[in-house]
Amino acid sequence: MKVYTKSGDKGTTSLLGGERVSKGDLRIEVYGTVDELNAFLGLIRDYEESQNRKTFLKSIQDKLFTIGADLANRDKQAKNPVILEKDITELEKAIDEMEEVLPPLKKFILPGGHPLVSYCHIARTVCRRAERRVISLNEQEQVAEAIIKYLNRLSDYLFVLGRMISKELNTEEVTWEPRV
Repeated sequence: MKVYTKSGDKGTTSLLGGERVSKGDLRIEVYGTVDELNAFLGLIRDYEESQNRKTFLKSIQDKLFTIGADLANRDKQAKNPVILEKDITELEKAIDEMEEVLPPLKKFILPGGHPLVSYCHIARTVCRRAERRVISLNEQEQVAEAIIKYLNRLSDYLFVLGRMISKELNTEEVTWEPRV
């Protein structure tokens, strides 16, 4: 199979099932943003030293592909892989485990302190954008509720992961100091 097909040269692409749509279609924007998020998670996984966390990040990437496949298919009768409630619970458990060893959050944290921490914050913001775009799509066409919940929880996980990595690397969390 060739990487290039030339079928998109006029600005259209195919959804799963073969329907052709504009590359500017909201559905394409949505799963493209999820794909962008997945790329940032790959970057974090490449830098991550914890084998357990690398494995967990890989499982998140798999779920993001599941989300992308669901979003790329308008045919809700088709058999798609799905996000389950247990996938959301796994994120919550990971967040809770990290928060047990982190100091309580008392101020807003600014991205930075170490490149890996910054990558976590970039991934978090891309995740929030993906969530917003999914919600916009859901206002036009029904999107599985579990996708919205998963992306919401994933952004929380990425925030806490950045804090955890900052602690593990013994880097200072940079806090926002508002002018008043």
